[in-house]
Amino acid sequence: MALSTHTAVDLRSEGPQDGLLKLNITGRLDSTTTGTIWRRATVAVGAAKAKIVIVDASGIDYCDGAGIALLVHLRHLQNNTRGNLQIDGLRPEFAELLNDEGADLPAETTSDRSPPPGIAEEIGEATVEVWRDIQILVSFVGELRVGLVRAALHPRSVRWRDALRVAEVAGVNALPIVALVSFLMGLIMAFQAAIPLRQFGAQLFIANLIGLSILRELGPLMTAIILAGRSGSAFAAELGTMKVREEIDALKTMGLDPVRFLIVTRVVAAVCMTPLLTIFADLIGLIGGAVVMLSLGFPLVTYFHQVQYAVTYGSLVGGLLKAFVFGILVAGIGCLRGLQTKTGATAVGESTTSAVVSGIILIAITDGIFSVVYYYLGV
Repeated sequence: MALSTHTAVDLRSEGPQDGLLKLNITGRLDSTTTGTIWRRATVAVGAAKAKIVIVDASGIDYCDGAGIALLVHLRHLQNNTRGNLQIDGLRPEFAELLNDEGADLPAETTSDRSPPPGIAEEIGEATVEVWRDIQILVSFVGELRVGLVRAALHPRSVRWRDALRVAEVAGVNALPIVALVSFLMGLIMAFQAAIPLRQFGAQLFIANLIGLSILRELGPLMTAIILAGRSGSAFAAELGTMKVREEIDALKTMGLDPVRFLIVTRVVAAVCMTPLLTIFADLIGLIGGAVVMLSLGFPLVTYFHQVQYAVTYGSLVGGLLKAFVFGILVAGIGCLRGLQTKTGATAVGESTTSAVVSGIILIAITDGIFSVVYYYLGV
C-alpha cells in the first residue's frame, strides 16, 4: 500500500501483520520534502499500533535535520505506546545525527503531562514554603543576635569604615526623598482634614491631628517603607551579587563569618540612621502642616502652641521606638534575601523584589503589634 509518492521522497508501508509494521522510505529527506510524508507516516504508525515498527532507510539518499526529526518523532510515537521502532540501512553519516545527544530523549506529550495542581495542593505547598521561610528567618535572627552581641562586647571588631559608608548611602543620601514624602504627607493630611473640620469650626485642631499622626505613626512608618524600597533592596542586591560571584563562599573558605563581616555593619548603620531620619521626617511633616495652617489664616505661633499642647514626649519616644525596630527589620530582611540569592540571570532581581515585599509586610505587621500594645498601655 503506497501512502505517498513524490518525485523526491517516497513512503510505502507493509502491514501491520502479526504486530509488525514495515515502512520503506526512499529519496531525499530534507526541509522541503519531509513535510509531505510527515503526517502520513504519523497516521500510519499511530493507526497500526504495532508492537514493532521497522523503518527501511536504505533508500534514503540524503537526510538533514528535518529528516532526523521525522525519525525521532516516529520513535517517540512508539515509545508512547510501549512499542519498539527499528531503523535499518541508514547511512552512517545520518545515523550519527540520529544518535546525537538528546535525539533519543522522549518527547513531551499531552498524555505525559501531570495534571495541574489542585487548590489543596497549592495551599499545602504555600504553607510549607512559608514555614521553611520562618525557620530560615528564626535561624538568621539568632546568628544576627550573636553577631550584634559580639560587636557590642568588642567594638573594635566592627568594620566602622564600612558602617559609616553604609550610613551615608542609606541615611544621608535618603534625606531628599524622605523630606519630599514627609512634607507632602503633612500637607495632604492638613488639607484633607480642613474640609470636615470646617463644618464644626474646629480647623484649629488640624494641628493636633498632624502632630499626633506624624510623630506616632506616619513619620516612622513612611521612613521605614522608603528605606525598605531604597536601602533594603540595595542590601539584597549587593549581597546577592556577591553570592552569585561566589565571593561569600570565598569568605567562608577563608574562615570569615559573612554575618559578622558583611551584615552586622549594615544593620548597625540602618539602626542608627532610621531614628534620625524619623526625627527629620517628623520635623518636615510638621512644616507641611504649618504651611496649610498659614494658608488658612492661623498664625505660626498658634500652630506651634497647639502642636506642643497635643503632643507629648511619649508620642515622640513611641515613634522613635518603632523606627528603631523598623531599622532592624529593613536591614535584616534585605541582607537575608541577599544571602538567599540563587544562581541565574534573574536571581539578583528576584532577591531584590523579595526583600522589598518582605520588608514592607514585616513593617506593617510590626506596626500593627505596636498599635495594639500602645492601646493597652494607654500610650
